[in-house]
Amino acid sequence: MHLPTIRDFAREATVPGCYTALGPDWSLAVADVIGSTRLASEGRHREVNFVAGAVIAVLTEVLRQPGVEPACQFGGDGALAAVPPGFRSAAADALAALADWSGTEMDVPLRVGIVSVRELLDAGLDVMVAVQDFGAGNAFGHFLGSGVAAAESWVKAEPKRQIAPRPGPLPGLEGLSCRWRPVPARRGTILCVIADPVAPGVRGLEIIARLQADIERVVPTAAAAPLGTGETLHPKLPSADSLKLELRTEPPRRRLSRAIRAVAGTGLLWLADRTGLRVGALDVPRYRAALAERSDYRKEANGPRYVLDVTEEEARALEALLERYAQAGEIVYGTARAASTTITCVVGDFAADRHVHFVDGAELGFWRASVQLKAMRAHTAEPAA
Repeated sequence: MHLPTIRDFAREATVPGCYTALGPDWSLAVADVIGSTRLASEGRHREVNFVAGAVIAVLTEVLRQPGVEPACQFGGDGALAAVPPGFRSAAADALAALADWSGTEMDVPLRVGIVSVRELLDAGLDVMVAVQDFGAGNAFGHFLGSGVAAAESWVKAEPKRQIAPRPGPLPGLEGLSCRWRPVPARRGTILCVIADPVAPGVRGLEIIARLQADIERVVPTAAAAPLGTGETLHPKLPSADSLKLELRTEPPRRRLSRAIRAVAGTGLLWLADRTGLRVGALDVPRYRAALAERSDYRKEANGPRYVLDVTEEEARALEALLERYAQAGEIVYGTARAASTTITCVVGDFAADRHVHFVDGAELGFWRASVQLKAMRAHTAEPAA
């Protein structure tokens, strides 16, 4: 099944007609890091992002069909994917192997599970999906509908829905890396935003469409891309910490060769960038532009998720806008500020131009925003005194 493609996020991301409603034979794969608070307090922010990126890297390979890009979404400390009919068993095996790898190799506990869309539909909840496809096998998933939040909460709250860790193959993990250093804010601050409608169904979709139109009036989000157009991105040799993370994707016997390839590849990129020379098929300006374009700084998961580079005035205006919607009882939201943007990369085939990049505010901006949203949701759900 070919999923609809979103080309213009600002115009199409909240339009139900740009999505397809998933049928009962589909499922949602859910993964989230357990104990993000502890890991953040230990300064292990990049490891959390790395594990979330690993889920995307593996599920993208497992769920890919000829000519059809899967809908997978990075969430900072977790991930979400639409599982087509016939792929549930393969997705479950991949999630079990990811949880095993994350716990044993990364010392990062990972909760994973799968929820049938049939169950969501029976509960009166819907899920709509589209992909933002950049060609050459590069795509991100976008999700609308209250079934998304329900699936995530069901897996988290109900152990029977969780898949136990189990060793297994992890195709796609070899392309995961985090060699780029954090990218400082250019315009003032990095603002992470997540918002969900309080009302389900059509009313909730209307609220989110109106909210995002108001956000675009405050700051055109395309102009607030945290990586800009890539013009300020300049590669450096990978840090020791990022290299250590990357090596954990390989068995011990292959780690030396992985380290050599990582240093050599980044060194070649650095040399080409410094000299301005084209090295073989490596065109650094084109690569930088593609990296920025294929960063997931705007996405939908029931409501908007943004990582924006904004001025202080714009940040205050966005926070005030979100608060007005919340005071009207229309949304719950969370925001978090950061000094820089972190990048986690999945490079499937560099020569074939297959590479996508997941961004987050430094120090787990998405997770910090989600903590605020969950607190607001809990308060909203409390009965009046």
